[in-house]
Amino acid sequence: MLSKSKVNVIQSVSRAIQIIRCFENYEELGVTEISKMAGLHKSTAFGLIATLEANKLIEKNEHTGKYRLGLELFRLGTKVNSTLRHITVPYLEQLVKMYQETVNLVVIDDLSVIYLEKVESKRSMNISTMVGGRLPLYCTAVGKAIMAGLPSNELNNKLERMEFRKYTNNTASDKNSIMKSLELIRSKGYAEDNEELEIGLSCIAAPIYNHFNIPFAAISLSGPTSRMSEHLRKEISVTLMNYTREISMKLGCNKFKEESKW
Repeated sequence: MLSKSKVNVIQSVSRAIQIIRCFENYEELGVTEISKMAGLHKSTAFGLIATLEANKLIEKNEHTGKYRLGLELFRLGTKVNSTLRHITVPYLEQLVKMYQETVNLVVIDDLSVIYLEKVESKRSMNISTMVGGRLPLYCTAVGKAIMAGLPSNELNNKLERMEFRKYTNNTASDKNSIMKSLELIRSKGYAEDNEELEIGLSCIAAPIYNHFNIPFAAISLSGPTSRMSEHLRKEISVTLMNYTREISMKLGCNKFKEESKW
C-alpha cells in the first residue's frame, strides 16, 4: 500500500470537497461566502459550484440566489448506516405492527415529495405509492406536514410556482385554501389527507426536522377511510409526532429540546 504522503491528491476534487464541507453548519451560502470559506478565488469557486450543481450534489435556491446541499448527495448518503433511512426504518416497522396500515417515509424535493421507504401491512388496501415515486406537496399529508414548517419566504416561493390540480373534490387547489390548512397543521403539529389525493384513502403525517430545525422529511400512515375513525386518527397522530420528534433529535434537531424547557 502507498503511504498517504505518496498518494497523488487531485486538487480540483479536494476543492470540491471543501465546498461541500462549507455547508456543515449552514443551510444556504452564496458564491462569495463559499469562496471565502474555502479560500478560493471567486471564479474558481463558481466553476466548481457549477460542476457540483450539474451533478445535483448542490442546488440553487432560485428565490434567494444561494446554494444548498443537493438531493443527490442525500441519496448517496442514504447508503451509509447512520442515515435517515437507517434511523427511521425501525419506527416504520413498529408503526405497521401497532396499526396494521401502510407507512411511508418521504423527503422533500422542490415542489414534490420523494418516497424513500414504504412498509405495507398485509391487511392494507392497495395504495398507489412506490419507493422512488413522486407526489405533489400540496395534496399529500406528508407534503403538507413539511410545508407547514418551512420558513415563510421559502413556502411563499413554492406556492407561487405550484400548478394545482384537483385529484378529488376534497383537493385544495388554490393558494389561499392551502395557506389556511397549513395554519391548522402548525397548531396541531401534524397533517391529514382526507381523500384529497385518492377517494377512499386517508393519511396522517408528521414532519422530521434537520439540524437547522427545518422540516425536510415526513412519515405518514395511510389506510382506508372506513377504518380511520376519528379516535384512531388522533391516537395515530400522537404516536407519529412522538416518533418523528425522536428521529429529529437523533438527526441533531434541537427544536423540541428548546420547546421542552418552557
